[in-house]
Amino acid sequence: MLDRRLIIVSGKGGVGKSAVSVALAIRAQRTGKRVLVAAMLEPTGAAIHLGADTLAYLPTHFDNGVDAMVVERAAALEEYLRVQLRVPAVGPTKTLSRAMQVLVDTAPGVREVISMGKPIFDTWQGQYDTVIVDAPPLGQLMSYLRAPAVVAGLVPTGGIKEQAGRMADALADVDTSALVLVTTPEELPATETAQALDELRTENLIELGAVMANRVIPPLDLDRTSVAGLGDGPGRDAVLHHLALWESQQAALNPLPVDIELPYLFGVHTPSEVAAQLADCLEDAK
Repeated sequence: MLDRRLIIVSGKGGVGKSAVSVALAIRAQRTGKRVLVAAMLEPTGAAIHLGADTLAYLPTHFDNGVDAMVVERAAALEEYLRVQLRVPAVGPTKTLSRAMQVLVDTAPGVREVISMGKPIFDTWQGQYDTVIVDAPPLGQLMSYLRAPAVVAGLVPTGGIKEQAGRMADALADVDTSALVLVTTPEELPATETAQALDELRTENLIELGAVMANRVIPPLDLDRTSVAGLGDGPGRDAVLHHLALWESQQAALNPLPVDIELPYLFGVHTPSEVAAQLADCLEDAK
């Protein structure tokens, strides 16, 4: 999976997709890759797992070797006009930018194309070996994945149609892009992940790279029959609680094709420590 140029990470809100995005970036950087994390919608989740308060549009280089930025739609639009449509950076750009902003706010798919286009363009430019996108949550993901094809179908001809078509092709290219879905071993996140998988199978917008289950507790070497021989007390209660929780987690995950289980990290950890430890787990998984 880490051989893809573009890795999009999504999941239901609260499952730890930002932590996994940064962990994947750290894991890729450890193999010698030049890596960019692109946070969409809001930068805080990725930022805190990199040890920062926020991110800017221009990439910031962090001590762990990873670069990171936030996709600001207005700045991405300006860059799109200059770099992709080759509009001069003087006079007309501002006027055209205002006109395009109206289009972005009203036309179906254009807003999502501008946002999704930025990390795709970064893969084309070649400055980074891998771009990892901390993408919108599952409820919004499909609209972003569909947007390039939607816009390419709406625009009859010209540069916008060509660029949208290239973006759709890049997402669908199994050698270029992959999607990572993150869930937790709970009923609602697992159900939403299963629904997203059904949509992905029918639309073929992007190749599924992996389904990752986050915050999974390990199994015990004891079963319920063995526990029956334990004396009453807090130790027995703790074992029974662990067994019940593990069984509940596995029941939630059973319908999913989980590729990697990431552990529940017990104890007090900073977000950046969480990302680093998850990167260690990803290394062990490979």
